[in-house]
Amino acid sequence: MHERVSVNALCLMGPPLSEMEAMWREIAPKRISFMSNQILKEGEDAALGILARGGYGVETLSHAFHFGAFEPDEASWAEPRANLSRVIKFAKAAKARSIYMVTGGRGSNSWEEAAEIFSAAIAPGVAEAKAAGVPLLIETAPTVYVGTHLAHNLRDTITLAEMAGIGVCIDISSVWTEVGLRQTIERAMPICHLVQASDYVYGDASFPCRAVPGDGNIPLRRICGWLLDAGYKNGFDLELLGPRIQKEGQAKAAARAARYMSVLLEELGA
Repeated sequence: MHERVSVNALCLMGPPLSEMEAMWREIAPKRISFMSNQILKEGEDAALGILARGGYGVETLSHAFHFGAFEPDEASWAEPRANLSRVIKFAKAAKARSIYMVTGGRGSNSWEEAAEIFSAAIAPGVAEAKAAGVPLLIETAPTVYVGTHLAHNLRDTITLAEMAGIGVCIDISSVWTEVGLRQTIERAMPICHLVQASDYVYGDASFPCRAVPGDGNIPLRRICGWLLDAGYKNGFDLELLGPRIQKEGQAKAAARAARYMSVLLEELGA
């Protein structure tokens, strides 16, 4: 498997870490990614044990900084800040390359107001993450997540990241239809530390309608080529969810996706 391809726990979502470990062993990636809610629930030692036994590197951690809408009340930011601090400490211990997040929603605020609140709420975590050497990122997420996230196209993701002093995660499935995508990728590149890969089949409407890379209609070769041409040097994290993945079997789908992306990256000279 290509060293820049990682298998996110979201591909295997549902079982505890002990069962995910068996699936990762079957897929045999060089790098894996964790969901922070499992780390917070099951404990850091369980995850570190998986890394030690499997010899994996950690690409990233998926973290929901806040699920609801942020309000301009600093006392309400205490729990999200404390959870992020714990995740940063684990990321440093695990030598993770990044932490990518959803932000929390806008509630009744304008986008600009909510962005200012998020930037203020996350500021201590930004400083802690920089000291730990672990980049904090925000991803581009579909609008179905508007209640828990602010950035739904790559341009807004970059704008918010620049306001908060953090980086971006480009989820190809969320940005591939955007106008001027190549130019926006080039704009994002100085602060892009992660790319997520999956596919989409025309006609699928049962969300999350993700497919194994190569099975659908996203021009992955073209977009990955743009990313590499723009100077992207980091990993391609697999994020596979939805009916097609469940029907095939999570581990089987992830293994097939990893093989496809490995060949694609090799052919592109990555």
